[in-house]
Amino acid sequence: MDSGTDTVRAWIEDGVGVIEFNRPERSNALHPDMYDAVPKLVEYYNSDDSVGCILITAAGKAFCAGGDVQAGVEASRKAAAAGEPVRRPQVYEHGGALTHSARMVLMLQESPKLSIAALPGAAVGAGMGVALAADFRIAAESAKLITGWGNLAFSGDFGGTWFLTRMVGSSRALELLVSNRPISAPEALALGLFNRVVPDADLNGAAMDWARSIASGPRNTYRLMKENVRDNERLSLREALPRESARQAEAGASDDHRQAVRRWLKAAEAKRNAAN
Repeated sequence: MDSGTDTVRAWIEDGVGVIEFNRPERSNALHPDMYDAVPKLVEYYNSDDSVGCILITAAGKAFCAGGDVQAGVEASRKAAAAGEPVRRPQVYEHGGALTHSARMVLMLQESPKLSIAALPGAAVGAGMGVALAADFRIAAESAKLITGWGNLAFSGDFGGTWFLTRMVGSSRALELLVSNRPISAPEALALGLFNRVVPDADLNGAAMDWARSIASGPRNTYRLMKENVRDNERLSLREALPRESARQAEAGASDDHRQAVRRWLKAAEAKRNAAN
């Protein structure tokens, strides 16, 4: 598939829509072209009935180093050499522009399809935000999460602080933000930030196998489950229960449910016959 930029590769394989960051020489630091390419790909996969799962990963040994600070510094130096006013080495000056560029994390979070982030290595700052925006994370043993923002006197972006707070709680999230210490794969697994950790050499195969299993499952049921979980993060039980019940009724009227019941009955009959 044509993503519109060399910085992102994309393809569909066995019902899995793959998005791959492709700047390994810069540890997949975010490039302006990615800010449009990734949301367009998520939108495309959302509308494509052949896609049952979205897998976001990266080329090389890093997942994403966050914003490309070096590019910002170089731009500032060039501007100074040209006699232009020296600008701070931030990619953005206004929150609105940053919010627009960060819409990829919102789109992953709100996608009706389940998503997996596969981390071959470090996810730093905004890169960590992208990883945490996916529904699931599988990581190589050498992978790690680094908040990173504090090193540049930044406060956080790309939803990273929001996801971190929801996942580990406010006090621990703040400690991780302030300390900037790396979170190893085993610790991230223990904290619930990673779902699975595998040997480095097994990451690609394990991630694709997991994505394929999701893509081959009852996709509408998974969509309803995801909606339930999202409601449960913000609603009281009194508010969530009617929504949960309505979705259960919708699932019960589906072909997926009827087929699952037939498979269950067939398996139960086979078990009884084997017992006799």
